Formats: sequence, structure tokens, C-alpha cells
Amino acid sequence: MTHPTTRGGTRPFRFGVVAPIRTDLPTWRDRVRRIAASGYSTLLMPDVPRWQPAPGPTLAVAAGLADLRVGTWVYASALRQSFHTAWEAHSLSVLTEGRFEMGIGVGRPGIEDLGLPVVPPRERLAQVRDTITTLRDLDGPDLHTPVVMAVRGSKAQALAAEVADTVTFALMPGDDRAEITRLVRDFRPERDVELSQHVAVIGDNVAPFMAPPGTDPASLHAADSLAALPSDPAAAAEEIQRRREEIGFSYFVFGADFAETLAPVVAKLAGQ
Repeated sequence: MTHPTTRGGTRPFRFGVVAPIRTDLPTWRDRVRRIAASGYSTLLMPDVPRWQPAPGPTLAVAAGLADLRVGTWVYASALRQSFHTAWEAHSLSVLTEGRFEMGIGVGRPGIEDLGLPVVPPRERLAQVRDTITTLRDLDGPDLHTPVVMAVRGSKAQALAAEVADTVTFALMPGDDRAEITRLVRDFRPERDVELSQHVAVIGDNVAPFMAPPGTDPASLHAADSLAALPSDPAAAAEEIQRRREEIGFSYFVFGADFAETLAPVVAKLAGQ
């Protein structure tokens, strides 16, 4: 069936990879090229200060290495001033000739460890709105930088329904399939919005930068969590197809350590 969230009908599959720099640069560059050659749509960068280079320049380098889209997964609004985030996003769109996607959310755990004030959720959400509004102004009539919003609560969902091109739902460790299915089905934008799935666990392994410390793969599989997929490519492909049919997800994001394992899935499903 086609879920009503998709509005414009069933979307074709596409796949992204979160690929921070965790090795020497030549090894990372080779990985970027292999990801592109495997048919992945988008190379994504987390916004985690001090753990790796900043996402903006890193993505600009990645876009010059291979013909694929690049994006943030995701900018933490609490870390940045709205104008500077929008300016960087617009600049990346221009420099990549329209291949940049701005992922943005209200923040992440550990912000206080950076010496930054803890901003109330409503203010962080207002920052997200301001960032997107400024981005649209900078883009003008001839450029549209796609916006991906990470959401959970009703107010974030409402903003995403209004302004986002793609929506990914933040998953909690205890969420099972029924809970997330209900959450997504209650999201009813009046526009055609792409639904994305952040998959942090493949088989018994957890992707760096994509799950909180202490994530237990066995518990996620036992709970039938949507944050996990089987490691067998055939089983993973079957489950991904099920998630689009039953819930509406069509854009799936994996960690770079799983890119080669799941390359057969991408070869089979991308664009279908």
C-alpha cells in the first residue's frame, strides 16, 4: 500500500552513508569513492565538534571526490547561530552545484560539555525555523537547498510538515516497531515529504556516531526496533521493502562501516 504521508505516491529508494573522518585522509578519500561507486545517493557528515573536522569543509572535499550528493546528518541548531548555519548551507549548495542537503535538528546530548548554555527546546526549534527561513532567503528564486529535519515531538513534526523536504524520526532505545509506526502514521503533512530511516545497527554491530553509548544490538533486534537491520543483504532488502510498504520510509541512512556489506541491497533497490 502507499502510505498517506507520501502524498505524491510511492517514492523510489535511495540510500545515504554517514562517513566521518576516522582514518588517515587517503583511506577516507578511497572510502568516499567506493561509496559513490556502490550506488549510494548521499554522503553525510555528523555535527560533532572536536571528534573530527567540521562538516562544511569536509563535505566540500567529499563533493569534489565523487559524483554524489552530500549533506549534514545533522546540524545541531544549539551549536550554531542561525545565519551562519544558513550561510554555510547555501554556500555548500552553490559550491556543489545543487548537490548539498541540509540536515538539521534541535541538538544532541553533551552540548553542556562544550561549555555552551543548555537552550530550552522551544528556543532550539525557533533556531531551526530561523535557519531554514534564512536559507530560503539566501537561496533566492533560482536555488532550493533540500532540508532534512530530524524530529520527535509534535511541535518539531509540525514545523517539519511546513518546511522540510525530508523527515527522519529520532528513535529512542526502547522504541519498538509499533511505536514508531504509530508516530509516523500520525505525521500527516499537506505536502509531499520524503520519509527517512536512520539505521544505527546492522546485525550485531553499531555504527559510530549513529547511536548512544551502550546501545545493545540484541535488545534492539528483540524489540523489533526500526533502528536495526539484519546483516544478511537479502534479509535486509526484504525488510527495507517492508518498511516502505507498511510505513512509507524510502530513504535509508547507514554507517560507513556497513556500506560494503549493504552494497548488494543498494544495487538491488536504489531507484526502484
